[in-house]
Amino acid sequence: MTDAVSFAVVVPTLNAGPAWQQWIDGLKSQSATPDKVLIVDSSSNDATADIAAAAGYDVLRIERKDFNHGTTRQLAAERLGDTEIIVYLTQDAILADQDALKNLLSTFADPSVAIAYGRQLPHRDAKPIGAHARIFNYTEKSEVKSANDISRLGLKVAFVSNSFAAYRRAVLMSIGGFPSDNIFGEDTYVSAKVILAGLKVAYVSDAKVFHSHDYSVIQDFQRYFDIGVFHSREPWLRSAFGGAEGEGKRFVVSELRFLMKNAIFLIPSSMFRTLVKYVGYRMGLIEHRLSKKIKLKLSMHKGYWS
Repeated sequence: MTDAVSFAVVVPTLNAGPAWQQWIDGLKSQSATPDKVLIVDSSSNDATADIAAAAGYDVLRIERKDFNHGTTRQLAAERLGDTEIIVYLTQDAILADQDALKNLLSTFADPSVAIAYGRQLPHRDAKPIGAHARIFNYTEKSEVKSANDISRLGLKVAFVSNSFAAYRRAVLMSIGGFPSDNIFGEDTYVSAKVILAGLKVAYVSDAKVFHSHDYSVIQDFQRYFDIGVFHSREPWLRSAFGGAEGEGKRFVVSELRFLMKNAIFLIPSSMFRTLVKYVGYRMGLIEHRLSKKIKLKLSMHKGYWS
């Protein structure tokens, strides 16, 4: 598939730090070579942009205040008019082996597949709670999802992560591209549009990156507050696909079972975090009742409110 299709890699960056060279080395080792690599850098204070340019990549510099998860990725897509497939990565998602891109792109041999996303493995030093989040959301089994799966999966059918995902550019543009005014969730937004248009989304388990986060309790609250904001401002998602409560319950049960086997001492923390996430999410759903000052304190993506 990669021999017959043109593809580009796009990465938004901000102060990528010491791991940036490891990211570049992972990309350069790939068996599938992108036609172009575009780095969209939000005015990094470190050498991120210079290192990328030295590696031979195109670097587009933007003001930090202008970054938005959807707008920035759409800006890149509009600059890649001669590209069939765009692979989006984040600066902290390290390609796990030399065939990661090739395996991700192979699913586009099916013309009905519009989006493909890969498996995210926890970093080797990930803490148990952060590791479980990746194990739960990114299983060993590949899957192709369509509108036929809405009744079975609910909103999970539209789950995609732009930490490692590929899009048919023509389809992306045909459904209006990434949204310009979302707090985040631009990947789920586009995936949902694609599924409702009758196309498919593929999860490719043998296309792998190392990518995980060990969030603090406060960060968990902030992240779920932002998820609530996203769902509140895009009510059509829950209308078309249903809520995420069922998936949330399955996650909690899975996490407790995982901790019982691997880190039983973290169960009290897990239960407390579950409560914190729930409260954060519910507050996000009613964010229209809160002042901007309060939302700035509760949100992880504070730049959205400025």
